[in-house]
Amino acid sequence: MKITFNGDPITLVGKHLSVGDDAPDFLVVDNTLKNVTLKDTSGKRIFVVVPSIDTSVCDMEVRKFNEKATNLDNVTVYVISMDLPFAQVRWCGAAGIDRVITLSDYKQKSFGKNYGTLIEEFCFLTRAIFVLDENNKITYVEYCKDVANEPDYEAALDAVK
Repeated sequence: MKITFNGDPITLVGKHLSVGDDAPDFLVVDNTLKNVTLKDTSGKRIFVVVPSIDTSVCDMEVRKFNEKATNLDNVTVYVISMDLPFAQVRWCGAAGIDRVITLSDYKQKSFGKNYGTLIEEFCFLTRAIFVLDENNKITYVEYCKDVANEPDYEAALDAVK
């Protein structure tokens, strides 16, 4: 799969995942620095993977998923980035984000490696969406063709309904 960053090719570390795959485990931290693994998440989930919540496209994306989360029944939206948990808390507070859960992959980079989203050249995550069902099966995947592009919100939201 060819992914670019502002038109320049990048290298993603890890395996490209597809619909029907079992969701790989991971080790990230929440905003209190507590470890979180796949087992700590449950039910229908959307993993929204962004390079940094402090960038304009990521800001817009997280705000949109936060807004859409109000209309999702029994679905948890997780935003995963390499941002430090302290920066995630600060940004969410300033932006009024209260319906998504932010998780940081800064420590182990295991989400990025296990979900094929770690950008080798920059050591941050590419923009991607993963929808998981109650059995940890991936029901929707989108690796944005260019890191600077927004995902297909409606396709991801339709996949979780």
